[in-house]
Amino acid sequence: MHVQEWLETVPAVSIYVLVGVVIGLESLGIPLPGEIILVSAALLASQHGDIDPVVLGACAVAGAIIGDSIGYAIGRKGGRPLLAWLGAKFPRHFSEGHIATAEKSFEKWGMWAVFFGRFVALLRIFAGPLAGVLRMPYWKFLTANVLGGILWAGGTTAVIYYVGVVAESWLKRFSWLGLVVALLIGLTSMLVLKRKAKKVTAEQQPAGLAPEPVPAAD
Repeated sequence: MHVQEWLETVPAVSIYVLVGVVIGLESLGIPLPGEIILVSAALLASQHGDIDPVVLGACAVAGAIIGDSIGYAIGRKGGRPLLAWLGAKFPRHFSEGHIATAEKSFEKWGMWAVFFGRFVALLRIFAGPLAGVLRMPYWKFLTANVLGGILWAGGTTAVIYYVGVVAESWLKRFSWLGLVVALLIGLTSMLVLKRKAKKVTAEQQPAGLAPEPVPAAD
């Protein structure tokens, strides 16, 4: 069965909940394909009037903001032992190199690392928990979190929805090909960050350095 044909059998409210929950869990720090789910749902909304793109976008924004806030609270309470635990559970996502790369982003951009992190697949997982671990002032985190959540989740929904409306004839038979395209978009940004993480790890190993805590900018 084509993906779209299967999704057509699911009530609209289930699509809203699925998008909000998956994006929320991803923002909380659990590696999930939030971007793929959002792109697929927005494309589906462009082809079926039962799914309201405004409600879909609102659910995505809410999931992003709430998930990041929970991740921040968990990171603030768990500290660096939490990152070590995550590294043991998800070594491909929370390796020392990835954490070091994310810390350098926080060192350079401060609160805006949370904002820009929304648009990078792997950094999106780190932003909330790492901001809490580094004890970034909550009002700064919340500002960047809300702005980033609205622009990324709401913007992605709007852009993909209108692209779907324009390309309606081509998308009528949207199936696994659509998911492959969405997956490639997410993987591209992830591979860029992984390459940077490997570079950081390689630079640290000759000097025998371990990632040092980076204080959040005031």
